[in-house]
Amino acid sequence: MDTPSETEDLEAAADFEFERRFLVTDFPAHLRDAPTLVVQSYYLADAGYALRVRAQGSGVEAGLDAGSSPLDVLEAHRDALTMGSVTVKGPSVGGTRYESERQVDPGVAVEMIRRGGAAMVKTRYSVWAGGDGWSVDVFGGPNAPLVVAECERSGPVTDLEIPAFCVTELTDDLRFSNESLASRPYGEWTTAYLAELAATGPAMRGDFGTNARLLPD
Repeated sequence: MDTPSETEDLEAAADFEFERRFLVTDFPAHLRDAPTLVVQSYYLADAGYALRVRAQGSGVEAGLDAGSSPLDVLEAHRDALTMGSVTVKGPSVGGTRYESERQVDPGVAVEMIRRGGAAMVKTRYSVWAGGDGWSVDVFGGPNAPLVVAECERSGPVTDLEIPAFCVTELTDDLRFSNESLASRPYGEWTTAYLAELAATGPAMRGDFGTNARLLPD
């Protein structure tokens, strides 16, 4: 039986996320299975701190593109959005970030997104690659054509088997945090970023143990 201090330590550890994130430029169609529609709004995004309200629905393929308005998508699919949450986040350092999430009534989440914050929309796909489950977010609206893959674990994400569809690592690149994208969408600076990537070349961080590249699926 856990002592009170042990229980508090476990709860504190649960309030951190450990992840690594990667740019995807060609996400195979055959991996776009089990979609989850995510509409979220950032009520606060400043110096790495964020307050997010999210509504999501499993099995919803909304056909997002650059013309998809987050609020229009929210209204069109509100009956299918069956989960709601409010999350507070701290700054990300080395793939580790404070995150505390609480579930809320999905109808309340929808109404809060309608009423304020900076809204964004994406479809999330779940992919198993190597020994890990991955989330691949395909963004719509002003953030199209951005696709980001992330691997999250209960502890630091080390010795990672990286799928072939991952182009370059984005972990700790604040431009690609969701709260940054809500206020400065990727669609506004895609050309400049791709030119930067072509000039510098892709890179994977070497301070998380050994990186292994998986062959195309």
